[in-house]
Amino acid sequence: MQHVLLIDFGSTYTKITIVELETEEIMGSASAATTIDTTIMEGLDQALAQIPEPKGGWNFVRRLACSSAAGGLKMIASGLVKELTAEAARRAALGAGARVLEVFSYELTSQDLEKITALQPDILLLAGGTDGGDKKILLKNAERLCELPMSLPVVVAGNKAASPQAFELLKRYHSPVVLADNVMPELNVLNVDSARKAIRDLFLSNIIQAKGLDKAEAFIERVLMPTPAAVLSAAELLAKGYGEEEGLGELLVVDVGGATTDVHSLAIGDPSKPGVMLRGLPEPYSKRTVEGDLGMRYSAGALVEASGRRLTQYLGWSTEEIKIQLDLYKQDPWRLSKNEREIQFDTALGRMAVELAVKRHAGMVEVVYTPFGATYVQQGKDLTQLPAVIGTGGVLIHHAKPAEILHGVLFDPSEPTVLKPQNPAFYLDKEYILAAMGLLREIEPLKALRMMKKYLLKL
Repeated sequence: MQHVLLIDFGSTYTKITIVELETEEIMGSASAATTIDTTIMEGLDQALAQIPEPKGGWNFVRRLACSSAAGGLKMIASGLVKELTAEAARRAALGAGARVLEVFSYELTSQDLEKITALQPDILLLAGGTDGGDKKILLKNAERLCELPMSLPVVVAGNKAASPQAFELLKRYHSPVVLADNVMPELNVLNVDSARKAIRDLFLSNIIQAKGLDKAEAFIERVLMPTPAAVLSAAELLAKGYGEEEGLGELLVVDVGGATTDVHSLAIGDPSKPGVMLRGLPEPYSKRTVEGDLGMRYSAGALVEASGRRLTQYLGWSTEEIKIQLDLYKQDPWRLSKNEREIQFDTALGRMAVELAVKRHAGMVEVVYTPFGATYVQQGKDLTQLPAVIGTGGVLIHHAKPAEILHGVLFDPSEPTVLKPQNPAFYLDKEYILAAMGLLREIEPLKALRMMKKYLLKL
């Protein structure tokens, strides 16, 4: 028998999945609290101990891992124009599996440098200017970043005429510094693959050790990627298929976590109705957004604030009752629902997280009046015809009625301009395998695809 151990060192829990390659079976899965403050191996050992060994023991032919521990891969991006190169830099970082703490545009100020210092990012992404366009801002920002009181890994992905000079400036004060292709070589043309690869390579070579994950490298083969990148990779495989094995087609993945809610869409997103014009940057087929204020535990207070009256209306609770429950989560971020009332509260929080995260991810349409009459303009992806939605994350996986939470993804007639899915099929990542299958894709893509189709539960 050939076993593969797939590990997700999460911000709250370390989750493991053991698969048998020949039969394409899940032999077991478990989780334990992530122990980044002591040694990462403690939580991993606790999770492994929960799965009974087969007769003859495990025959691990591969041990692969992803990680969002210690805050995940935290990045700051800087570009020229907020809606253009700065946005392109943000998308490159998100697509690499990072949590983007801040995006700066135009020339960096002293206040911006103070904020970067306070946020303590893992990587800086410096962009700015199309090829043949502005060079001054990129070079000025490279100079300003040399004033930071600490050395950081930096990816330079701006105007190709200025980037080499920015690279030389930065490497005097920062290490390592990596040169990547311009994230926007032409106006409204995205080219983020090179920057994504540079970010991922820095994560593998530098960030793992900084977060204490290198302590597991004597046991595991290696940490391959940030957890969100593994989930996005699995979603791509599931959507597109592999070889002659068909995928599910265009889909949406909603991952509700303790600190964030991530949304991944694998869809072209062009207008589904005639006469609608596109505006803004082109949307990538594989798109990820992460909402740092929409989490079930660490950011529950921000989620309640973002939900506003919708949460109180959905729950039927008073503001004071909500505050009491939030205080319990602040005291114990690992707290599980203990009774029907707490289940009701978690259901409402999950529903609000899904509603808001998908609303922010989806495109919007508006009426624009021109001298020739009214016309419809779409910005972002049209997801109204999306056929499949997959839910993952603790609140969904452990809920008796996960569809109640997932209904938050649906098109809301009271907000007709938000292009959310209208009538998708719902699937549940009941075995918590998406990140694991993103890892397995690296070595056995066909088996990973077939296992996802086998183990994802249709609701």
